Amino acid sequence: MTTHKFIDPKVLATIKDLPLLAKTVVEGFLAGQNQSLRRGAGLEFSQYRSYQPGDDLRQLDWKMFARSDRYYIREAEVDTNITVRFILDGSASMAHEDVNGISKMEYARFLVASLAYLATTQGDAVGLYVLHENRLINLTPRSDNMHLQRFWHQLAEVTPQGKFPGMEVAANLFADRRQKELTVFLSDLYEHEHEIKDLLYKLGAQGHELLLAHLMSRNELDFAYTGTLTFEDLETGKTLQVSSAAQKQAYLAKQQEWLQDIEKDMRHSHIAYDRFVTDEPLDKALRAFLQKRLLYG
Repeated sequence: MTTHKFIDPKVLATIKDLPLLAKTVVEGFLAGQNQSLRRGAGLEFSQYRSYQPGDDLRQLDWKMFARSDRYYIREAEVDTNITVRFILDGSASMAHEDVNGISKMEYARFLVASLAYLATTQGDAVGLYVLHENRLINLTPRSDNMHLQRFWHQLAEVTPQGKFPGMEVAANLFADRRQKELTVFLSDLYEHEHEIKDLLYKLGAQGHELLLAHLMSRNELDFAYTGTLTFEDLETGKTLQVSSAAQKQAYLAKQQEWLQDIEKDMRHSHIAYDRFVTDEPLDKALRAFLQKRLLYG
């Protein structure tokens, strides 16, 4: 069975139990990373061994991953625990579905559930923050298994609705910050003015590591439509009739300009940016998270 079998979003969509999905993704991903394991120069194999399915994930050594790009089990515990905060865009545009029937919110759910499981097995505290138009759902970071069960339950209940909120709703994101903290922000970056960018800039200025996971669907990225269509804005309800043949090239050019501007803005603000398409396996996102996690040892 290939590694992608474990992390293909179409396969994951058939798993209705979120904890089972998270464990399937993480353990399948880690096993696949070690399928072609070879000994690298300078590795102390008296202290480390290759990860095998079923191993205690708390024993994974992040620094060995940084040196070898492979996963190893360590013999001794090292206290490098951090707080990982997941901030999720809960606006209505996240309900947009790709041709595979998977919405941006579902894909975000797959990612956050899996990353939270991976972080918790390392002893990290995980917190969930969902931004809705008039409220912020806040699950304060903790590292115990009971908290992870609550985390998964809250995540499973998230329903996209309304617009992205203003700064007043997001104010609690800046309270109770930890010394060693990694924030993962998941959004499609659909904004009416610049409310999402303003929040990202403020988060980025806090001095903690910030990873922006920009979620896009394949049908919006490629404009895979034919004929004359009516598009509806999921957040305002406004509709627009479009001839796909006449508008495709202009749309793609404008979109490319927008994406380039986003990447440039994030780079200038020292915010790590990655784009994830909802028909792609989750391994890219897991690797991006691990690379940021490694900065803390």
